[in-house]
Amino acid sequence: MKKWLSFLLAGALISAFIPFGSHTAVGTVNAAAITFKDVKYDHWAKKAIDSAVAKGYFKGYADGTFKPNATVTRAEFAALLARVAKGDTAETASSGHEFSDLTGHWSEAEVERAVSLGFVQPGDYPNGFKPNTPITRFEMSKWMTSGLAAAAEDYKQALEDTKTTVIPVKEYFNPGIPQTKSSYIAVALGTKLMSGYPDGSFGLDKNATRAEASTILLNLEQVGGQKADDFLGLKELRQVGTERTNLETISPFTTGNTSLNDVAEKTLTFRNNAGSLKLHNYIVVDTEDFKNIKSIYAPLFVDETDYNSRVDERGVYRAFIQITINPETNDFSLDHYMNGIRDGIVAGSRVTNQNVMQKYGYLTLPHMDAMEFFRKHNNGNGITLWVQIFLDSSKKIGDQVTTDDGSFAVLSNK
Repeated sequence: MKKWLSFLLAGALISAFIPFGSHTAVGTVNAAAITFKDVKYDHWAKKAIDSAVAKGYFKGYADGTFKPNATVTRAEFAALLARVAKGDTAETASSGHEFSDLTGHWSEAEVERAVSLGFVQPGDYPNGFKPNTPITRFEMSKWMTSGLAAAAEDYKQALEDTKTTVIPVKEYFNPGIPQTKSSYIAVALGTKLMSGYPDGSFGLDKNATRAEASTILLNLEQVGGQKADDFLGLKELRQVGTERTNLETISPFTTGNTSLNDVAEKTLTFRNNAGSLKLHNYIVVDTEDFKNIKSIYAPLFVDETDYNSRVDERGVYRAFIQITINPETNDFSLDHYMNGIRDGIVAGSRVTNQNVMQKYGYLTLPHMDAMEFFRKHNNGNGITLWVQIFLDSSKKIGDQVTTDDGSFAVLSNK
């Protein structure tokens, strides 16, 4: 483990952060005495703001405000990261003048230190660092996870493993998140460095606020002392990215000596010849206890309102399968799918929670007007949607799928 991670683990404090601009900052105060006129007792980030100020990460302003909704610039956040990670002068030494537009800027030395620690990648800013530009949430995610990867090999591997994973935010479904960005967001979410918004979005292009930065820095302080494998959510994201499923991570089921990689993206023709499908991902959510639903993917598909006393009990899990259906008949309906599939791994029913489905913006099987649904959503490349099934660990299962080329995968109890 590199020195800056060890430094975080030791819980050392950093030097005070002076907000960029003409405002005068109020000196650091004891946490118990912190009061800001614009941070009320019920503010969502009050505890984080109070803690960040007490530790010297941020300061308030001379007028008694904190300005929680004010944006944070690239220079400010780079300086924060450099100071959080400061601890070994040999490793935090500046790597040289990476950005010509930083010459003489107050943040020059700290930005260069952030570069040397792996947080900031000079290649991302070929036209200059532009230090006064408000930082976006995606930039935050990339800087922090890049720093983790530079400091520890397991985080570097986590970035590789999550390039093609399913990311539990609405942007994954529309407009889509390119692989050049996906792994940074995945690792930030999987370690709980960052979280999405109540509307299900991550807000890649949104400018981060001082309140958010306070929370995120404290999260980084916690993550820096842990290994990538310590985070269940990240383990799920990594397994989906490498194996198309989180099955082994979150449930008592397995594909044994087979792999969904062997059948994913391959054609499976319906036995009635009405169409075909391709399997993409197989996501499992631990719904044994609806008061404690487990899986980083749970918010995408299920919540407490889905509880069904007839089926939801100890040992029962829900699986959500992403498939693309390619109709070959003009009047393709739900019956063509239901009667055309004998392979249990891809034979599911509609996702019942319409609220979360609409929130994140994905499709499931239609409840009515099926022929119109398949005509409307078939853009020539098929209809990509999610279906669900129940998995009961108290019963022996042996679901399988065999594609047209003879490739197969089997799902069974561990």
